[in-house]
Amino acid sequence: MRVKDTLNLGKTKFPMRGKLPVTEAQRESVWEENKVYELRQKLNEGKPTFILHDGPPYANGNIHIGHAMNKISKDFIVRYKSMSGYRSPYVPGWDTHGLPIEHQLTKAGYDRKKMSLTEFRDLCRKYALEQVDKQRTDFKRLGVSADWDHPYLTLNKEFEAAQIHVFGEFAKKGLLYQAKKPVYWSWSSESALAEAEVEYHDVTAKTAFFAEQVKDGKGVLDNNTYLVVWTTTPWTIPASEAVAVNAKFDYSVIKPANDERQFVVATDLLDGLAEKLGWEDYKVVKHLAGKELEGLTTQHPYLNRDLLVGVADYVTADAGTGLVHTAPGYGDDDYNFGKKYDLPIFAPINDQGVLTKENGDDFDGVFYQKADDISLQKLEDNNALLLEEPLKHSYPFDWRTKKPIIFRATDQWFVSIEKMRQNILDALENVKYYPEWGKVRLRNMIKDRGDWVISRQRVWGVPLPIFYAEDGTPIMEEETINHVADLFRKYGSNVWFERDAKDLLPEGYTNEHSPHGKFTKETDIMDVWFDSGSSHQGVLTERDYLTYPADLYLEGSDQYRGWFNSSLITSVVCSGHAPYKSIVSQGFTLDKRGNKMSKSQGNVIDPNKVVQQMGAEIIRLWVMSADTSADVRVSMGTFQQISEAYRKLRNTFRFLLANTSDFDASEDTVSYEYLSSVDQYMLVKLNHFLEKMRADFDNYDFLDAYRLLINFVNNDLSAFYMNIAKDVLYIEPKNSQTRRSMQTVFYDILVTMVKLLTPILPHTAEEVWSYMNEPEDFVQLTEIPEVRHFDGEDGLLDKWSEFMEVRSHVLKSLEEARNVKMIGKSLEAQIDLYVNDHNKELLESLNEDVQLLFGVSKLVLHSLDEAGEDADQYNDGVAVKVSVAPGETCQRCRMVKEDIGSDSAYPTLCARCAKVVRENFPETVDEGLEK
Repeated sequence: MRVKDTLNLGKTKFPMRGKLPVTEAQRESVWEENKVYELRQKLNEGKPTFILHDGPPYANGNIHIGHAMNKISKDFIVRYKSMSGYRSPYVPGWDTHGLPIEHQLTKAGYDRKKMSLTEFRDLCRKYALEQVDKQRTDFKRLGVSADWDHPYLTLNKEFEAAQIHVFGEFAKKGLLYQAKKPVYWSWSSESALAEAEVEYHDVTAKTAFFAEQVKDGKGVLDNNTYLVVWTTTPWTIPASEAVAVNAKFDYSVIKPANDERQFVVATDLLDGLAEKLGWEDYKVVKHLAGKELEGLTTQHPYLNRDLLVGVADYVTADAGTGLVHTAPGYGDDDYNFGKKYDLPIFAPINDQGVLTKENGDDFDGVFYQKADDISLQKLEDNNALLLEEPLKHSYPFDWRTKKPIIFRATDQWFVSIEKMRQNILDALENVKYYPEWGKVRLRNMIKDRGDWVISRQRVWGVPLPIFYAEDGTPIMEEETINHVADLFRKYGSNVWFERDAKDLLPEGYTNEHSPHGKFTKETDIMDVWFDSGSSHQGVLTERDYLTYPADLYLEGSDQYRGWFNSSLITSVVCSGHAPYKSIVSQGFTLDKRGNKMSKSQGNVIDPNKVVQQMGAEIIRLWVMSADTSADVRVSMGTFQQISEAYRKLRNTFRFLLANTSDFDASEDTVSYEYLSSVDQYMLVKLNHFLEKMRADFDNYDFLDAYRLLINFVNNDLSAFYMNIAKDVLYIEPKNSQTRRSMQTVFYDILVTMVKLLTPILPHTAEEVWSYMNEPEDFVQLTEIPEVRHFDGEDGLLDKWSEFMEVRSHVLKSLEEARNVKMIGKSLEAQIDLYVNDHNKELLESLNEDVQLLFGVSKLVLHSLDEAGEDADQYNDGVAVKVSVAPGETCQRCRMVKEDIGSDSAYPTLCARCAKVVRENFPETVDEGLEK
């Protein structure tokens, strides 16, 4: 028999290399075949419910790394809740209507204007469903557990019907109105946009300082006086109806030496303007308060139109002249000003951003951006242009086409936010936010939000269920809306485009006695944010196994003005409360330089490529390690680093499996009171680790959980417990109390870690589970362990914490001895440890072989006052001297001992090993041992 055969060397077939790209896919197929998701739901029947409601990603193209971060984060939570005593079904969803899908079909060569609306809508539907299938495959490959066979889609008939009922609640409460007022208008999309569909970029605009002659000065100003007006949009001057001033400002009337005219400007801006406009020598004729200018009229600089002077708070002294060009058809402030003074709401521009003949012949057919130069030239020709200069500022863009937008007054349908603003704000008070600043952010979004334009001039979406009487009166009655909802539930929203208005109305509305005359129907569709914002009704209340409000919404931080926002508004209207009890918001994924990822920049990371190269577990572990509450930088180098952390976890599992392979938990477990002190210490540490991990999971703080995990594995296990374990697990008799004591803790660590990491690394956890002797087929069908506490654990932890301080001094001295080549491995060392009375008492109270805890072959204890100058002195009553251990190396335990060969039958073994071999392998007494 060889010496090696007398050792309890751990054995396992669990591979060091996971081959994740291959084995993960195989494991996912097994889960699907065995319906593991459905089994988990059945196990959880009757338990308290926790519902995470999925915010629908847009069904267009393969997923990106931001999608992966979002869905994996949700999977962490749902899996954890499902294994922690909750019934937590997860219904994934998709946003399937909207302009990007229309764009894709246009790019593919389809012209929606050359086919029927239903034909084009059918193509949109087909495209959307293809994208859903593509993304569903991507998400499933990330290991996300969900009801993938029954997702919610905003194009589903049932969802559309529920959305119509939500619209009906707005109508019933008088919150809908039609008006011609400025909205975000995308000429590149030919549609109105919601605030959430707008992003801002810095642009350089042409600004104009120009003069408008006073026409009726009301005795305040004479006709040789000119107002110096400022605008950042010269192309809108043909639609000018007024000049706005601030009632509280002081204005100066000045006469430059080099001009026959008098000019009016805000006094606070005068010095800067005089320098800009070349007024080197001027005199102030008089001062006026802004309110004195109200009611005056001026002459349009190049059109035959009188312009009114009015007062407005939005006029500031930050830039310009203190007198602002006002076109009520081209901006919110201008519109409100126009309504105040009963001015025309005039926006002579078409859907494509081209000016019409109402601007004058010179502008007819001109794209608005090119009209700047025409307007500036006309100012010049009329001796009105005082200065043109560039201005860099932030400007809104269509987030899909990446083209600038305009503010344009068109006939649209709006939701009045003002009427219910306080109710919405009140509903926010009952919501928890992670991070906490989310409350302030969402509150400010609602507080400052204007009315919601919900109509869109497109075809791929849910139509506004509005009918019009022959005189144009809109009809939105409960009976008509409910009837449309019933039709949609039966036929889908295509029925709106397939039938005439009279065939969409309930019985009685179209008979010969109807007071409404001939009916027509609305042709606009609803904003897609109304679609997704209705999901609490279309999903949570529609499916009886879900609950409303949801326990949690988790999305990117952009959804404070998107889905969090629209869902909140619709829910308050429908039910008087928020649709969620808690919100978790995440940042964006950025490249390694901190730039936003974009296909056009070529800096995107495709999750599928990472999966093919490294495996989904690497992405999942990265999500756990990332501070998702802020923007997250990520590169392929990031995943390489995470691969190292994964490898450490995998090797830890392998070590635990190997050293519990001969352990039967039902027969070999040692109860806590009979465990050795160090084993008790590790069991207590394990449960404290479990408690903190569960708390972090409960608070959705996966980054902190990751730090705890890595610290526990690297420091508590690898650097300490697993390091000292070999001398017990390999050397002691197989069934000895000492060895079984340690294996008890090892197995508890293994079970706890594999269950705790199942929500994070489900593929690896299932692989580990398959090598354990546990009754359940899948670890996903088990429960996260409950935290255990033990009598006297606080005192035990304090004692061992003090010992670990002493041990750290010993390890430092050993490292220094290695550095000077005194020793190689620590087992070659003898430690002379000099301690005060307190530390001596501490070491004796451990009831452990302390030299094994230090990992040395010999330990000699001394009183602290015996320490010589050759000992390393430490401040807390400890000094350490390292020397080469005397004796020879035992061929079995590899310690340097002075009792080698003390048992003549085993000349190469120390007395301890000889005793173990003699008692457990008696045949070797006569046969001897081979090296």
